[in-house]
Amino acid sequence: QSGARINISEGSCPERIVTITGPTDAIFKAFSMIALKFEEDINASMTNSTVTSKPPVTLRLVVPASQCGSLIGKGGSKIKEIRESTGAQVQVAGDMLPNSTERAVTISGTPDAIIQCVKQICVVMLESPPKGATIPYRPKPASAPIIFAGGQAFTIQGQYAIPHPDVSPLTKLHQLAMQHPPFTPLGQTTPGFPGLDATTPTSSHELTIPNDLIGCIIGRQGSKINEIRQMSGAQIKIANATEGSAERQVTITGSPANISLAQYLINAR
Repeated sequence: QSGARINISEGSCPERIVTITGPTDAIFKAFSMIALKFEEDINASMTNSTVTSKPPVTLRLVVPASQCGSLIGKGGSKIKEIRESTGAQVQVAGDMLPNSTERAVTISGTPDAIIQCVKQICVVMLESPPKGATIPYRPKPASAPIIFAGGQAFTIQGQYAIPHPDVSPLTKLHQLAMQHPPFTPLGQTTPGFPGLDATTPTSSHELTIPNDLIGCIIGRQGSKINEIRQMSGAQIKIANATEGSAERQVTITGSPANISLAQYLINAR
């Protein structure tokens, strides 16, 4: 209906890239249909919900890093102008997306605000083409960690632990897990991992997280970060904000399995 060409990347990843190509009118039409569809989904999810305030529609655009300067403008002037004239919230990530030269631009608001915002972003991108070669962001397939707790195998999906179907390699892991008691029910204390005990060496891993995303990892009064600590069994320290820096240092300490689970849960936020 929009007349745009739309390509969606393959689906075994937690994120998929939707590429919309065509004349600007077709792109705006496609974006308006996507934004309205998202709003429809929000409305549907609110029908039986106790939530009273309606969350905004949110899209994450993938933009070559070489064009982000023009989008932000001198001293943030362009992005401020886009926010004020469209009513949409616009955030440009400080870091490039993994293994790419692209950055995430998050836009949120009403469908109308988002369409107006996309129009202005397209104008900037047409006026300031990317410089040099662009390495596109390609999401990696997620290998969800398997947790053993209370004699049952679970995989993490979003915020929930889902019982894992019992397939033959898993049965072997399950038996291995049972040889390393005690395992406590999920949600009480640290879940057990197959073949790991107190002698497993601990190590540390550091990652940087943009300031504008740190809030959703910490959660209200630290609820989310405590949940991640409890589920992963890793120690997680978030450094204080340093003046002039757009990101915060996060240090994860624990066994390799604890660290990888903590990283997975942080990325899932």
